[in-house]
Amino acid sequence: MGVVILLVMAAGVAAMLTRKLPTGFALVLLAVAIAFIAGAPLTGENSVLDTVLQEGAPALAATMIAILLGSWLGKLLDETGIAGTLVRKIVEFGGDRPVVVALGVLAVSTLVGTVTGSAPAAMLAGIIGIPAMIAVGIPKVTAAGTILMGIAAGMPFELPIWQFFSTALELPIPTVRGFMLKLFPFALAAAVLFVLVETRRRGVEHAWSLKSASAKPVSRREQLGDAPWYALLTPVVPLVLALGFEVAILPSMLAGVVYALLTTTRPREMNKRLLRTLYGAFEVAAAPMVLFIAIGILLAAVKLPGAVESLEPLVKAVSPQNPVLFVLVFTLLVPLCLYRGPLNVFGLGAGIAGVLIAAGIYPAVAVLGLATSYNQVFGVSDPTSTQTVWSAQYAGVTPQQVMLRTLPYVWAVALGGFCVTAATYL
Repeated sequence: MGVVILLVMAAGVAAMLTRKLPTGFALVLLAVAIAFIAGAPLTGENSVLDTVLQEGAPALAATMIAILLGSWLGKLLDETGIAGTLVRKIVEFGGDRPVVVALGVLAVSTLVGTVTGSAPAAMLAGIIGIPAMIAVGIPKVTAAGTILMGIAAGMPFELPIWQFFSTALELPIPTVRGFMLKLFPFALAAAVLFVLVETRRRGVEHAWSLKSASAKPVSRREQLGDAPWYALLTPVVPLVLALGFEVAILPSMLAGVVYALLTTTRPREMNKRLLRTLYGAFEVAAAPMVLFIAIGILLAAVKLPGAVESLEPLVKAVSPQNPVLFVLVFTLLVPLCLYRGPLNVFGLGAGIAGVLIAAGIYPAVAVLGLATSYNQVFGVSDPTSTQTVWSAQYAGVTPQQVMLRTLPYVWAVALGGFCVTAATYL
């Protein structure tokens, strides 16, 4: 049965890679197929309908709410001009010094990456940041990569991500937070190194030769002016509460929403802005929320007793237990998290993580190390991820060009994560 389940998983990966099925739909069908192969009954305990679908669909509800709140806060950062003001101030400070401008945009991207992820984060930092970098002579691929590397550097502090790994891997938030703090130095060092190396290695390109630097329209917020200086602290508010005072994730993010509103909006306009940005947040969050419903269903399927019994001997046979082999093998497998591959944590990788934990092959915290390290690669270099596609297209290059330029740096981040995991948890 284990071999059959693996074949079905391979078929699911093929369907996602060839875009025969959207990722969410493919994961649900895969979950139902795994449940039936594992001998699950249609109804009752450990069944297809009651356990996999009914209990699995809302399993990541807390993560979905966190995603919605992050999208809401991201909408407020956009509409109130907080994100745009941060980028413009950095660009004004950098002047015509390409490295300073790039490092400044990197810092803003990191800050934005702690609030929200995916394309919205790239847009918040990149709409102004990418043309500004190109205008001072930074190559297009480097400009797009700077935005993505910055978002990835902020990812270890992205509260919805904490919630996702906490719920999916059944780990307490402090455990997730502890590993993310260990992963952050690797992500930050790689991001800074990317800017320093790539801006010098590629040289300066004259802005007059690049159409994309002048083709971007002036936003409504640029016409209205900058946000107040004290409003610029908005992205820090949730982090201070969650890290400094250990406030729960959802209240911390709500506090960020309230702070952004109070520091930028007149009382008579608050109701309209709240509703407008909240409805906009639902549009942004709809796609990842659907994906998290599918992931919850898949996790419920792979944790069924029949699935665990079938997969345990096969997965255990190919899973290295020696710390050195652990690092070497999983480092070599990094490309499998690209192109929606089997180690992509927002796809089949979530199911594999569930199997590793349910079968007792690795401690849950070691699986956390694997998943978060791979996620650093996916978030920057995967040509199918929305933030990579948007950043590349906005800069006027292809996602594949961005992947080739950024992959060595995020591969090194993953290696660092694996080393910490092996040294600490194995």
